Amino acid sequence: MSECTHLDHVKVTHLPASTKGCEECLATGGEWLHLRLCLECGHVGCCDDSPNKHATAHFHATGHPIIRSIEPGETWSWCYVDELAMRLDGVEGETQIPPSPLARKWGMG
Repeated sequence: MSECTHLDHVKVTHLPASTKGCEECLATGGEWLHLRLCLECGHVGCCDDSPNKHATAHFHATGHPIIRSIEPGETWSWCYVDELAMRLDGVEGETQIPPSPLARKWGMG
């Protein structure tokens, strides 16, 4: 079984209490489906099912390798470099997020 080799990049160990949404989508009027948190710097970006894929764009721009889903009930993380999904011990909390603009539009939420 593969292991992530980038755990030393995890600097965010407590999830923010709340977020207003994807940082870039909010700035540009874009829409997101699901939200991801960079565990190195705390950036909130949108998932790859969102039109602009800001979480992945953040990885490509910064090299910060690990994100975590901040969707309600989801506790998984993803390492872009190792292409590995995992659950990380030591990352705590739950983030209150707004409804997804795309989920509402598509009748999903």
